[in-house]
Amino acid sequence: MQSFATSPAPRWAALFDLDGVVVDTEGQYTKFWQQIGSRDFPDQPDFAGNIKGRTLTDILSAYYPADAARQSAVKAELEDFERHMDFPYVPGVTDLLAALQAAGVPSAVVTSSNLDKMACLYRQRPEIRERFTAIYTAEDAGRSKPAPDCYLRAAQRLGCEASSCIVFEDSLSGVKAGHASGACVVGLTTTNPADLLKPWCDVVIEDFTHVTLDDLLSLREAHIARAAGKA
Repeated sequence: MQSFATSPAPRWAALFDLDGVVVDTEGQYTKFWQQIGSRDFPDQPDFAGNIKGRTLTDILSAYYPADAARQSAVKAELEDFERHMDFPYVPGVTDLLAALQAAGVPSAVVTSSNLDKMACLYRQRPEIRERFTAIYTAEDAGRSKPAPDCYLRAAQRLGCEASSCIVFEDSLSGVKAGHASGACVVGLTTTNPADLLKPWCDVVIEDFTHVTLDDLLSLREAHIARAAGKA
């Protein structure tokens, strides 16, 4: 985890997936993985959807087991693709991050992307490291999403319980990971339709354009109350 600031024992933190949540890149990734799937796994028409949210290491080991040459080739293709992709912000996210910073609420990127991909992002968006308290990558994750490891560890390192945090996700594996961690989950429809996300989310939104800090506080309180009622 790359930490950029510290704060004493926060009550909660905002944990953001990266692609499709902070930067609007999922459409680009979908096209890339669709091409890989059509070439290597023509019998799996939703290959691109099935791998979303998973680390590259997990994808390669699952789909190219014991084939080091193909793993290296696909990794090289992805690295070349990422060197040339764009990283536009999801609408409203920078305003929300500024509001969280002003309120002293720690925030973290919790992504399945590796450090090589993050280097590509930093070249285009060097300011992004200043917008977050910490950035947590595939190298830190433990089990890949939909396992909750990444969110449990990120919350712990920020000094709070995952169950007190809000997770922002767009992929099915991501919302499942957030839900399994016990966090309040906000799903974004940048990648999947709302109906697919809803079973694992407290709320589903299109983007952050109309999301305020007060909205998040109310959502978090409702989540905690519901969790207490089930205990």
